[in-house]
Amino acid sequence: MRLYGSYFLMNLKSQMQYKVAFFLVTSGTFLASFGTLLGVWIIFDRFEVVEGFTFAEVLICYAAMLISCSLAELFARGFDTFPRMLGNGEFDRILVRPRNVIFQVLATRMEFTRLGRFFQALVVMLYAIPNCGVLWSGDKVLTLSLMVGCGSLLFFALFLVYAAFSFFTVEGLEFMNILTDGSREFGRYPFAIYGDAVLRFLTYLIPMALIQYYPLLYLLGRSQRVEHMLAPLAALLFLVPSYAFFRYGLGKYRSTGS
Repeated sequence: MRLYGSYFLMNLKSQMQYKVAFFLVTSGTFLASFGTLLGVWIIFDRFEVVEGFTFAEVLICYAAMLISCSLAELFARGFDTFPRMLGNGEFDRILVRPRNVIFQVLATRMEFTRLGRFFQALVVMLYAIPNCGVLWSGDKVLTLSLMVGCGSLLFFALFLVYAAFSFFTVEGLEFMNILTDGSREFGRYPFAIYGDAVLRFLTYLIPMALIQYYPLLYLLGRSQRVEHMLAPLAALLFLVPSYAFFRYGLGKYRSTGS
């Protein structure tokens, strides 16, 4: 942890070298996210209820997904830019160092400008919590915490899969953005509104619904099933094949010679 803390401070200091640029970019991400929020507000201003969910209820899952994705982007940005690391030969230096590969990729790139998006989601969450009608208790707080914490790890797993594909293609595959950025954008509404086929896909293949829709039902009192509350923990199983795929790709890696 001391070593990671050193990397953390180095990344922060390097990005703060140009303080004005840093705060402008951070403020830009903070303000840009309100465009998406405005779209949600316009829908509810017209229809009031979408698939039985009110505006404040939807804001809970909107904020939880955005916080999860922002944290993953902040701490796991190295995997999101992994193809560049392969192309410029930087990954070869990582392989000869006596530290875990995943740790090094995590530590070498942190995107602090994503704090703008994080704070925007936090503002939305603080608004939604007292207005969504949830009777807050220990189990409800735990449910919301699991949605955010496990959601961050699930986004990290998707970044890991994206990086693993890069071992075979060198360049990143854009279709993965459908699962990362797409999940963040579609996650502003409960996944069930997109139909049963999409919900099944996001339950059994890419388990985004396990960190959003099912725990949301428990949070809002529409389900009393404990498995819905603990569904985010089941989503963490996705880390196993993601890690295995990354290790498989690492075994097939051939240097680009750059």
